[in-house]
Amino acid sequence: MPSAIRCTLLLLLFSFSCTKSGGTYGPKADQKHAVLRQEVSQYGITWTFDKPALTGQFVTGDWWVVGPVQVVKITPEPGPAAVDTSAIRINHWNDTSLKPDTRMRNGSMIVLKAGYSQGYDSRSGSFREKDAVQLPLELAPNRSLISSISNTTLPVDHFIKDLMWDNEKQCQVVMKTAAVLTCLDQVPPRDAFRPPYAGTEKPLFRAQDVQWEQLPRLQPAGEIPSWTEAERYFQRPWIDHILSWSQQELVPNENQPNYGREYARLVSLASLMVLLDVPRARKEKLTLQLIQRGIDLHGLARVGGYWNEGGGHSSGRKWPILFASIMLNNPELAQLPETAVFHEDTQTYYGTGWFGQKVLWQMIIHHGNRTPYEEKHPSQWEKWDKTSEGYRTCCNASAWAGTALAARYLKAIKLWNHDAHFDYLERWMRENDPYADARGTYPRPKAETTTYDPFVTAMWRAHRPQAPAQERAGNPRKWVLRGNQWGWEANPQ
Repeated sequence: MPSAIRCTLLLLLFSFSCTKSGGTYGPKADQKHAVLRQEVSQYGITWTFDKPALTGQFVTGDWWVVGPVQVVKITPEPGPAAVDTSAIRINHWNDTSLKPDTRMRNGSMIVLKAGYSQGYDSRSGSFREKDAVQLPLELAPNRSLISSISNTTLPVDHFIKDLMWDNEKQCQVVMKTAAVLTCLDQVPPRDAFRPPYAGTEKPLFRAQDVQWEQLPRLQPAGEIPSWTEAERYFQRPWIDHILSWSQQELVPNENQPNYGREYARLVSLASLMVLLDVPRARKEKLTLQLIQRGIDLHGLARVGGYWNEGGGHSSGRKWPILFASIMLNNPELAQLPETAVFHEDTQTYYGTGWFGQKVLWQMIIHHGNRTPYEEKHPSQWEKWDKTSEGYRTCCNASAWAGTALAARYLKAIKLWNHDAHFDYLERWMRENDPYADARGTYPRPKAETTTYDPFVTAMWRAHRPQAPAQERAGNPRKWVLRGNQWGWEANPQ
């Protein structure tokens, strides 16, 4: 039988027999949803199979394929570079995670666990040859193939350069873009989200289950950011499985921010935009994208992901998970392993600070383990205490306010399970200063009371006073160092 006829018969047979969670769906609905293709493309990346396979796209646009399937070609072709034209720069800490190395460009990998290595680009010190996919690849069901395009020169324009100040509009990252191909054992529902790209569990969540009534309808305050730009920021997968600051010089600059401060800023902006009193059609795409981000992060947390790197690297990962749990009415999404600790929680705790403040900030790690410093008077601060204070004012709370406000309006303080985070934001954003006299000759930092994003600041001013009262977690904890091991201890308020 000619192959074209055989493929047509296979597609018709499959259309009548495939099922989805909750029932059967027939050929009329799925002839266009599931199509036999020998190759699929996204963001400049093409995957070619040895023969036609059933393929389609999730609600967020990412591709799926029914497998097992043999991937025989990936374009651009992964492999060594003929020459290395990277102009690698040393940062102000006299660091770089990059090195001249031509072994791999445009690499692909299957991420089974979050960790410290990758197979995309050998210029990063995190590169391991064993992580790089070799072709032909037998792609099994319940596996996700992440493929990339490398930058040929450095530095490159920052993904969100329009939000950045001049000296950060370009960044030193070796990946340009990445896309995810998910292999399943059957055709998913038409409205399915892409399952998490990490691990072998591929749960299918559906857009029909989104609880749109959970979103309040807040009046806009300040100038609303561009919806088109916001949707573009969240369009592509954010590759987040490298548990190290080195991802700052790795992750694709056309997909995502490469620093936690901007990661959290974008999540804050999007989280408040979807709470606005605008037609559902206007905020639907951004809401689905934010849910997809939460699904990916939940999947990473289940396979060892954690985000408590020092400075400002790891912000913004917790709220998308909780948002997805609330919007999909799926409590299991918010049930995270104890290993999944988050930047906003490890850095905030209760105590008595030098001017009388009762909720404090700490930098837990940066070129070594760091100790709390806000209890000490600034006249006693040592070098790293001063550095910690610099990171407190430049890179953290100024990016957290939007998600904290969104969490209040979705009544998620208890779900968040770290009250100090919210109390610290109250301290940061409070316009009057009850401690002015106690500060003496050390005035309140100018960065406090505001954020980097005027829309977030305006929304806080307009809507924080009316945020609904709600139950708190009542489980105060502090992230502490015991010997050589970090962990939680009780931290009474």
